[in-house]
Amino acid sequence: MKKLMIYEPAMCCATGVCGPSVDPELLRVTVMINQIKANGGYVERHNLTDNPMSFVTETKVNDLLNTQGIEVLPITMLNGEVVKTGTYLSDEEMLKLLDLQIEKPAFVMSNIECGGNDGCC
Repeated sequence: MKKLMIYEPAMCCATGVCGPSVDPELLRVTVMINQIKANGGYVERHNLTDNPMSFVTETKVNDLLNTQGIEVLPITMLNGEVVKTGTYLSDEEMLKLLDLQIEKPAFVMSNIECGGNDGCC
């Protein structure tokens, strides 16, 4: 099975889809990852805030951070090889790399606000 690993910058929560204003790019990535997992694909996300040791123990990620700084994040790896740095993969790129053919999820970014009642803020 192919394994997609995403090493992300520091965020307030595991997905970055929280707080008073939601980043549409993070929302897109989160929705796509959930869709991939629901269809049998394997994706792991590592957030610098929550999983700092994974950035240290993964040699290629550590080397990139030491040579290029945090601007290199996010770093995406497929089966241990770096496939993209600096930006997230598109939905199409994720599906192609994982050899999956699933319907791309559709979502519309509306006035999402944090009500503060679910602990996200």
